[in-house]
Amino acid sequence: MKISDIKQQVKRSDRYSIYVDGKYSFPLGESELLNTGIKVGKVYSKMELDLLKERAVVDKGYDRTLNLIIRRPRSEWELRDYLKHKDYSLEATDVILNKLSERGFVDDADFARRWVDSRRLLKSTSKRRLTQELRQKRISDEIISLTLENDIADEQEILRELISRKRKQSKYNDNQKLMQYLVRQGYNYGDIKSVLNEES
Repeated sequence: MKISDIKQQVKRSDRYSIYVDGKYSFPLGESELLNTGIKVGKVYSKMELDLLKERAVVDKGYDRTLNLIIRRPRSEWELRDYLKHKDYSLEATDVILNKLSERGFVDDADFARRWVDSRRLLKSTSKRRLTQELRQKRISDEIISLTLENDIADEQEILRELISRKRKQSKYNDNQKLMQYLVRQGYNYGDIKSVLNEES
């Protein structure tokens, strides 16, 4: 079985289509193309070609997952779940995630820090709510605990700012409704009472 052609893809200039005996066989990224040493005219046995195709599957999965991470950071569980839904085997998934991890793209501790920083910028989020969100991403309790210990945000000050904003909406001039809302957001009842008492 001979490599008959290697064509650069039109939509992705960093990816190449590999042709075997005149027919399209599989795609490869630029770096993997160099790593495999594939070139036009090279002859492979069926077993060797099957191994190259397995590498191509991993290469495509790596590329897809990297593009997902570029859009926003993801936890390891999110990436495993993504690859599972794309029908990648457990073996291929492990290879892809190990490769990403070696390059610093999979790191749950870093993900947790970024998640907390992002939520702090965008919304008045309680530590309890942050804990729930990180658990939904399957971040370990140890990482969550350490991340929130290093979070320098003043929870009571965040609560004051949130109450101040909510008071601008007429329905939250009712203390009962406001308290119910704040409890749903994960704030501690005692802290809520304490901040509300500051208003009087």
